[in-house]
Amino acid sequence: MAAEIQPKPLTRKPILLQRVEGSQDVVNMAVIVPKEEGVISVSEDRTVRVWLKRDSGQYWPSIYHVMPSPCSCMSFNPETRRLSIGLDNGTISEFILSEDYNKMTPVKNYQAHQSRVTMIQFVLELEWVLSTGQDKQFAWHCSESGQRLGGYRTSAVASGLQFDVETRHVFIGDQSGQVTILKLEQENCTLVTTFRGHTGGVTALCWDPVQRVLFSGSSDHSVIMWDIGGRKGTAIELQGHNDKVQALSYAQHTRQLISCGGDGGIVVWNMDVERQETPEWLDSDSCQKCDQPFFWNFKQMWDSKKIGLRQHHCRKCGKAVCGKCSSKRSPIPLMGFEFEVRVCDSCHEAITDEERAPTATFHDSKHNIVHVHFDATRGWLLTSGTDKVIKVISVQFLNQHSSGGHSYLQEREICEEKLVIPSHPSSPYDFGEETSVRAGVLNVALCVTLPPFSWALCATTQPG
Repeated sequence: MAAEIQPKPLTRKPILLQRVEGSQDVVNMAVIVPKEEGVISVSEDRTVRVWLKRDSGQYWPSIYHVMPSPCSCMSFNPETRRLSIGLDNGTISEFILSEDYNKMTPVKNYQAHQSRVTMIQFVLELEWVLSTGQDKQFAWHCSESGQRLGGYRTSAVASGLQFDVETRHVFIGDQSGQVTILKLEQENCTLVTTFRGHTGGVTALCWDPVQRVLFSGSSDHSVIMWDIGGRKGTAIELQGHNDKVQALSYAQHTRQLISCGGDGGIVVWNMDVERQETPEWLDSDSCQKCDQPFFWNFKQMWDSKKIGLRQHHCRKCGKAVCGKCSSKRSPIPLMGFEFEVRVCDSCHEAITDEERAPTATFHDSKHNIVHVHFDATRGWLLTSGTDKVIKVISVQFLNQHSSGGHSYLQEREICEEKLVIPSHPSSPYDFGEETSVRAGVLNVALCVTLPPFSWALCATTQPG
């Protein structure tokens, strides 16, 4: 009797495909060229390079262009092959790349900012170029005429920029830790709301237009998921880094978030699980478990003739407790705590093994990451670091849902062949009537109005 051959499980370990070296300074941003084995990079050494893979298996520059000022950021549109480059002197230079990626033709320059350009985003549907700079200005220009359409002054230097095409809302994260939402029109903008949850500056933003959630990374080592579409002010905190979060990317088709830290750590978060908000930290003058006074409660200390204790907080229930009543530690992945955190003794006993099961995987890129780019079609992840090196990494597991089923490419082939929404129950994708197919076959608009309220996290990341 023949033995049944079981399929080999897909490993969830990144595999280094290529190291691209040659830059003389930090590579501030780089992207994978779609449908080509190539990389476009901009560097602090003022160079713009297009790297193509040669027969030898190595990446060599097919374009080497020197700019008049250090290159701080860029935006590349594959459909038009339009490359927009932000410079340290505040200028945005626009180029068109040839089909074979061997020639770069200058188009126009935008005098967008008075100092270094921090972020750029080209919006093909509206022919807009969005940008932020160290002059605390957000601006948008018409890419056809080069004319400045409008601007907005932020409270601090902006370090994150995302745009929702359907609703024309722009999300701006700045170094004060605030995220600002603006509604853009052709020549003016309206402030919708601002929200704050980080204790450090916002370092990266990532927008999911399907689920309508915004992810923000910060120098306080945390990532926050803001549920914009839910309109309830829900904010989920994710704690999994030991250093500041430098870059974010998102695999929409499998709902996995990629966050990269300054220490080289890459964390892949499963966002397909039902997560819980962290509870509000309660205020009390005495331990809410044993009623022992805290050190500022002089009256109770005098009455009970006891020395006051230091106050702590349980990360699961939020109660104010003393050290004796919170001697245990436990991870709470569904609340975003992948590492062990302080919990009270009763909550520690109530947490089950299932609730302790991790919802994230941790990997080491072995260099300090400043930027990340994810190519969902091939399952490639690109990282650039302060070590002047670009790494192309295979992360095929990001194209496979954690519960099994079709991969992203298999699902895409099925959709393109039949032009229908898959409805089989074993599919890892839950396509509702008002969602869009991840493969891009159908795109049903989600008309969601952003609510005019302020956001704030209940708990903080400070020790306690």
